[in-house]
Amino acid sequence: MAKRTAIIDIGSNSARMILIERTSRFGFFLLNETKSRVRISEGAYEHEGWLQEVPMQRALHALKEFKNIALAFKAKKILCVATSAVRDAPNGKEFKNLVKKETGINIKIIDGDTEAKLGAIAAANLLPIRDGITIDIGGGSTELALIRNKEVIKSISLNLGTVRLKELFFDKEKNIKEALLYIHEEMQKIPQDFKNNCAIGIGGTIRALSQAIMKKTAYPLDKLHGFTYDYSQEKKFIDKIIETPVLKLKKFSIKKDRYDTIKEGSLIFREIVNHIGAKKIITSGVGVREGLFLYDLLRNSNYKFPANFQPSLRSLLDRFCIDEKAAKCHYKFTKKLYNTLYEQFDPKREHEKILLYAAKLLNIGIKIDFYEHHKHSSYICLNDLEYDLTHQEIVTIAMLVRFHKKKLPNKDVTKPFAQLLPKSSILAWMSFILALAESLNKDHSCPDFEASFTNDVLTITSSKPLYLAREEAKSLQKPQSFALKFVSS
Repeated sequence: MAKRTAIIDIGSNSARMILIERTSRFGFFLLNETKSRVRISEGAYEHEGWLQEVPMQRALHALKEFKNIALAFKAKKILCVATSAVRDAPNGKEFKNLVKKETGINIKIIDGDTEAKLGAIAAANLLPIRDGITIDIGGGSTELALIRNKEVIKSISLNLGTVRLKELFFDKEKNIKEALLYIHEEMQKIPQDFKNNCAIGIGGTIRALSQAIMKKTAYPLDKLHGFTYDYSQEKKFIDKIIETPVLKLKKFSIKKDRYDTIKEGSLIFREIVNHIGAKKIITSGVGVREGLFLYDLLRNSNYKFPANFQPSLRSLLDRFCIDEKAAKCHYKFTKKLYNTLYEQFDPKREHEKILLYAAKLLNIGIKIDFYEHHKHSSYICLNDLEYDLTHQEIVTIAMLVRFHKKKLPNKDVTKPFAQLLPKSSILAWMSFILALAESLNKDHSCPDFEASFTNDVLTITSSKPLYLAREEAKSLQKPQSFALKFVSS
């Protein structure tokens, strides 16, 4: 697979392109994202699905410039798919041929089932979920997929889309009851086993709703992907957006470029969520484009990452780790100390995974600057850890990395994120373990040692002198009162 790949998705409402760079076998990161609201479906639903000349020309202009961007970034491969509006259009193939002739880009027109599967592959691999139902609301269609144990079991495409609904009902000022009848009739196609407590929202409508909810609740982390909320607590808010006149949507923090379709999208979303019985909503920042990339990347592994693989962690280590051996040593020492001390603060071992992730990422900020590197490391983790982690896990890792030095977590720094962090006592223990693990490898020789904790004494036993480690350990802040003792074997 190419090191840099451009992936284009021509939807009914927007055309989008992402550029992804691979850093290793499964490591990757987003290099660029470009969007154009070409509205290729404009006027199509009133003309028996035929794509109209002006929207096609808009799409063609956008695709020409998308290709310029891809070439500027030296992308070796361009993957391009078209969804609902183009596949439904009697002249869809003519548009495809025009694009090929004018740009050289080969469009693959995918069916609704494939579109649903691609979005679900992205969600299953890049969100912290095992089970759920994806809801991907586009301009012309809505795709649903059932995920069980991170595998896509079943998928379906419905002729429900924001632009389709807008042109058929809202632009004609028809009664909302007529739109609801249309939605409910189309929803009869949803299989009976599409019931789940968790709905995974994909697409611009869901992202706009989540952004508005985050602002309304003063959510502490500015990160859409993985944002989770209780549907019952926000249902009235969604109802108000559906009922509010377009010109008054500003008071709900809806972005202006979403005014024309947010009401239609919210109506579809509400009815489907009610139908499948979902109580928890997880926002996905990924969809068809990322799914197409992963479909290519993971084609030989059943479209799943290897067991226990963490894509964001791997990407950060590929790009920022200057000493892989030291990172592995920190991981090894942290695990050994955790196994010695977990009963003091984490008897159910709920925080082990996150502590070990933090152990690997301690010093990635050195690539930016040695002095204050713990702050750089924390910033990178907070903003670039993205996939297959909850917001609670991301913030906890960032705080642990920030305070892995001699001092325990500072409340002035952690307070804004309090609702996403574990108890301060737990955070303090994990911070101490990371600091001690790093101290024990002060000379970068990864010395052998044994650890025990008895009668409020933590004993480190080693055949090595550990001179620098002993010296640094004296200045470490402890999470509670106990003795730290070094013994030579």
